[in-house]
Amino acid sequence: MESMLPMLFETLFGFAALFILTKVLGKTQMSQLTPFDFIAAIVMGELVGNALFDKEAGLFEIGYVVVVWGVLLYMVEIITQKFKGTRFVLEGKPSIIIHKGKLIREEMRKNKIDIGEVLHLLRAKDTFSIQEVEYAIMESNGTLSVLKKSEYQPTTKADIKAPSADVNLSATLISDGEIINDNLQELHLSIDWLYNELKKQGYEKPEDVFYAEYMKDKPLFLQSFIEKQGRKKE
Repeated sequence: MESMLPMLFETLFGFAALFILTKVLGKTQMSQLTPFDFIAAIVMGELVGNALFDKEAGLFEIGYVVVVWGVLLYMVEIITQKFKGTRFVLEGKPSIIIHKGKLIREEMRKNKIDIGEVLHLLRAKDTFSIQEVEYAIMESNGTLSVLKKSEYQPTTKADIKAPSADVNLSATLISDGEIINDNLQELHLSIDWLYNELKKQGYEKPEDVFYAEYMKDKPLFLQSFIEKQGRKKE
């Protein structure tokens, strides 16, 4: 019981110190946090938490930990603001995952994401087919910014003059050279049909195809492993 009161004071002090520190460092939305910001916040919480339960640590030790860590974070903020070249190192930089409708495998590897994750991020942007995308940029905080092709961009009320049409969901048939049999079965498509479609576009086997996407009433969308996926420097 004797330790309860000091622990209460230390907790209140740690809470106030963290609150002041967040105000000093500035406001950042959770969606804008970079991996460095996220890890820094976790470490700060761990430092304060460990200090609270350390019998030899008092208000001075807790304050010292908060101040030292806060100064380090503040210095990082100042450095990134004054020296633009350090932003890429400390905060990361955006990467173009889809360039002119083509997946950039090199950038996907650098960001450690696969096709499934790209499709998941696209669906979060109300985009259900790679064929709709002109550019997709992986931001430094892990979100995906999408620029659709002109024919798939939202229209205004003045543009809506055509009759409504059925909406079809795309499906991945080949990923990294491997056939997705579950999707074939769900769409009632056969292996022979898939091989015929591959031959129509000059492919002998699925292992030559990096990505294949099916959409009803449209040609099978294919992208090979050997297709040049680089982009010009801007």
